[in-house]
Amino acid sequence: MMEITSEHWFALGVGILIFLWGIATLCFSRISVKHIEHEMAKAGQLPPEWDKGIGTRITMYAMVIVAKKAAAVSPVNDQLILRYARKKDWYLAVFFLGSFVVLMCVGGIAYYLYGPE
Repeated sequence: MMEITSEHWFALGVGILIFLWGIATLCFSRISVKHIEHEMAKAGQLPPEWDKGIGTRITMYAMVIVAKKAAAVSPVNDQLILRYARKKDWYLAVFFLGSFVVLMCVGGIAYYLYGPE
């Protein structure tokens, strides 16, 4: 019978965290970003042209929503993002950013403990 080691538990934890981060990314992009960009389109503001297909604006939207503060210089329109963000968008942004930070921390610890010598 195979013995379950701490390395197996870390691998399982990282797998679960990747799954949670994927759900968070899907929910935030499909619910929050879609709503914000729909409202921005009504105001005549289109999504950034430099982000065609890459998706990095999603992280920028989340950081603006969580911080609740517009930056002086930003590649996205922080003022419109804050104007159209709802309460549930804040929760989804926290879930999105938090799941990624926890994934990176657990992945870093696992690499430190079990990575190449």
